[in-house]
Amino acid sequence: MTRKTANDFHPEVLKLFDKYVHGDISRRGFLSSAAKFTVLGLTAEGLLEALSPKFAQAQQISTDDPRVTASYVEYPSPVGNGKIRGYLVKPAKFSGKLPTVLVVHENRGLNPHIEDITRRLALDNFIAFAPDALFPLGGYPGDEDKARELFKGLDQVKTRSDFITAAGVLKNLPEGNGKVGAVGFCYGGGIVNYLATQIPTLAAGVPFYGSQPTSVEAAKIKAPLLIHYAGTDERINAGWPAYEAALKAAGVSYEAYVYAGVQHGFNNDTTPRFDQSAAKLAWERTIGFFNKNLRG
Repeated sequence: MTRKTANDFHPEVLKLFDKYVHGDISRRGFLSSAAKFTVLGLTAEGLLEALSPKFAQAQQISTDDPRVTASYVEYPSPVGNGKIRGYLVKPAKFSGKLPTVLVVHENRGLNPHIEDITRRLALDNFIAFAPDALFPLGGYPGDEDKARELFKGLDQVKTRSDFITAAGVLKNLPEGNGKVGAVGFCYGGGIVNYLATQIPTLAAGVPFYGSQPTSVEAAKIKAPLLIHYAGTDERINAGWPAYEAALKAAGVSYEAYVYAGVQHGFNNDTTPRFDQSAAKLAWERTIGFFNKNLRG
């Protein structure tokens, strides 16, 4: 079956899906509003199904790939949030100490796509750790709708603190070289921006289409940043001019790229919003940026 792309959907349907994914409208709201855009043989339910993630189809690195070693690990949460649990992946063979990367998921927790991203980083010779923010509420439930609902119940103050703790775990990892980078997507991109305001020793931050901190908070950033935005992502892009002005005023080293014509979530290869060309370029830039700032 031919894989659908964003071009196969009416732009208004993609906007509705973005609102649905981010909790601005309910499933019922999406179905009701999308009904007017259905075509012969495809219902509103069919539209939603076509837009929803296909994890197995998109997987690049299998869970049992012999080139990496992966495990789920737990660490105490210092803010009374139970434990921090995440997916730790290393190259199966390496010598010396490796740079480390914290991977921060979207607003659905540690799903199979983010685990795949974490394995990809290990194949590029990093130690990568992806915490599951949903773990205090039982962990990623295996269903994207349920995950979004669970996400609303998180104490974000505690959750953000746990991500700071997770970065500290990587910094002190015996196999690590002491340099920590962070990459995140959507919600996770916003967390990467946040971590850059809170961790003076963060060695590199790569937010993909993430919400921006205030100008006051941005002035605290010491880490070099590589910032990716989707060209059609009006909701997130609206905050970029003020953020860029704050970064310039603070003398922060940053690179920013806007990928023309692509959707929010363009790096997520499990949905039709994925754009292969933009994602390939953004990921090459990301790995190059981490190599530059985390090694040596």
